Amino acid sequence: MSKEIFRIDKFVVPAHAREEFLTRVHATHQALRTQAGFVRDAILEQTSGPGEFNFVAIVAWENGDAVEGARRAVAALHQKMNFDAQAMINRLEIRADIANNKRVERAMTAE
Repeated sequence: MSKEIFRIDKFVVPAHAREEFLTRVHATHQALRTQAGFVRDAILEQTSGPGEFNFVAIVAWENGDAVEGARRAVAALHQKMNFDAQAMINRLEIRADIANNKRVERAMTAE
């Protein structure tokens, strides 16, 4: 069974906030890529469809310990940069849905 954890952050980002938002997300992901337990990531922008979330950021981690280490590293980075992510989200009127996820494993059944 996989212990891999997927951090999936979905955002509704107004057009006026796009560039500032992406600058911060890319800086954060650059730091995440150097952390122990990092597997892969993607920053996605919706190009079609009816969904309300126009940006999705995904990071796969080896396990929960790696997620906790990355959380501490990002907090330290933001403190060093004097950056408050929640304040930026509020100021730019961004809506976020942020969660850790695990793969759903299904046993093969005989038919």
